[in-house]
Amino acid sequence: AEPTYDFDYFVLGAGSGGVRSSRIAAQHGAKVAVAEHSALGGTCVNVGCVPKKLMTYGAHYGHDFHDAKAYGWNVEQPTLDWMRFIEAKNNEILRLNGIYERLLGNAGVTILRGKATFVDAHTISVEGDKTYTAKTILIAVGGWPFVPDIPGKELAITSNEAFYLPERPNRVLICGGGYIAVEFANIFHGYGSKVTQVYRGEMWLRGFDMDLRTHLKAQYDEQGIDVKLNTNITKLEKTATGINATLTDGSTIEVDVVMFATGRNPRTEGLGLDKAGVKMDDKGAVIVDEALRTNVEHIYACGDVVDKICLTPVAIAEGHCLADTLFGGKPRKTDYSDVPTAVFSNPNIGTCGPTEEEARKQYGEVDIYRTSFRGMKHTLTGRQEKTLMKLIVHPQTDKVLAVHICGDAAGEVIQLAGVAIKAGATK
Repeated sequence: AEPTYDFDYFVLGAGSGGVRSSRIAAQHGAKVAVAEHSALGGTCVNVGCVPKKLMTYGAHYGHDFHDAKAYGWNVEQPTLDWMRFIEAKNNEILRLNGIYERLLGNAGVTILRGKATFVDAHTISVEGDKTYTAKTILIAVGGWPFVPDIPGKELAITSNEAFYLPERPNRVLICGGGYIAVEFANIFHGYGSKVTQVYRGEMWLRGFDMDLRTHLKAQYDEQGIDVKLNTNITKLEKTATGINATLTDGSTIEVDVVMFATGRNPRTEGLGLDKAGVKMDDKGAVIVDEALRTNVEHIYACGDVVDKICLTPVAIAEGHCLADTLFGGKPRKTDYSDVPTAVFSNPNIGTCGPTEEEARKQYGEVDIYRTSFRGMKHTLTGRQEKTLMKLIVHPQTDKVLAVHICGDAAGEVIQLAGVAIKAGATK
């Protein structure tokens, strides 16, 4: 006889992927539990996309007050009440936590508060006391910021703490060259901090199209954000007036906040995956096949913990696919091609499809259509901000392979471009 289990589906982690998968599975009639030891909604809602985007909106007002003068508005010297903003942001996140709780509750999902760990391949312990058995299990525990092991690293913060600073820092040093580092450089600069960003590589935003990378670098230079490439931090020391950072060239810089945005690792430590027999790679990511199944037949994983494309909509798509496949009688796989991606720098980046380098590797010759211009708005403001637009087109079929934009609202515009690319639009 088939053994009986407490739940049909047990989900570890109530972030973007876990919430969607558990909710849809429950709607398909499965008996579902989700375990979460922190706030519902995971990284995205609490310490990721949502507060980041709110901070990006807020940071832009620094420019807007200045630009308004050119359009006839007399704006007094604006002052900043940082905590008023942080409280408003926190209240919005609490509202979203409540929505997630209601969504899960209304779908009939059991929410278990506490850290879940494996006892064996079918048994989960929550907070080390109560155990539950499940027929099928989903690992959706997400990722966690990585901080390099240098002297004084405990003086630094990551994105986790950057959302809760008690005051706006006057001087900020950001280490990293990925989109999180680039976005926070913009946020702190917009709010009036003096920002230095260091990155160990030749050029930031690895994996993005080279034209976008160099274009945005020129924009940051123009705005007065000090971006030092081929540079890293070797040590941090506390001083009477801040933190003293020593850089690889031997120079030092004193700042109020040092933020590391040097990558994120899957958050699998202490989960007891060995007890379930689940295999991981050397970075701690859960290894899955294209159906998101681990090496253990009834255990699956999705989202940042599989370290494939670490974006909220991807985790949601994966979680939904799994629930439909396992419990809805609608087997399907996640499509990872042409995922529209935004970087909330200033100006924004929006990108969909391969980089020029990737496209040439895949198709040989490709047609490139590229333009760079100053937007009409800035003909009056005197701001030297430039917009870049680039299309990569297949020469034989005229099919648009990729769209790369750096400019105002590019993060929104790219969503529409993504629809057109998926639909097979031609030039």
